Amino acid sequence: MAPLFVAGLLARLGVAEVGHAFEWLASTPALVLFGVATVVEMVADKVPALDHALDTISTFIRPVAGAIVAAAVLVRIEDPLIAVVVGMLVGAPVALAPHAAKASARVVSSGTTAGVANPVISTIEDVLAIVIAVLAFVVPILLVVAMLAFAILFVRWLRRRGQRAGQARA
Repeated sequence: MAPLFVAGLLARLGVAEVGHAFEWLASTPALVLFGVATVVEMVADKVPALDHALDTISTFIRPVAGAIVAAAVLVRIEDPLIAVVVGMLVGAPVALAPHAAKASARVVSSGTTAGVANPVISTIEDVLAIVIAVLAFVVPILLVVAMLAFAILFVRWLRRRGQRAGQARA
């Protein structure tokens, strides 16, 4: 639920843009629901039996959440149906892959440490989930800034090179 909460929160703060059909992600009821679900998931994830039950349920929920987030950020696609289809093709597998890796790692961790290491691993996963969700929105902005900085440095380099060539001819 963290990606849905982060997407809605960033849209609410004006940091991220979501498609018109997905503006509900930034509504107060959605933010409260996703916020509470995120906290419940993070707390329940620390209890091995609840963690296993959550992983089982999440196998179906995470791909749907990934599809919704992917569709929501496809703001240039005006038809919500097309956005959802593209979101399903992109977001569902992207959300399911880390979930499958996490579930597999938990089986190994539970088997080798009798579940003692699971709360620590879960905390690391929680932090990574939030960081990755934020980065998914911030990296494109950082990429544009980096490209602009590179362009400015490249133009300065060309000017200096041109000045040196002019001085060498004189």
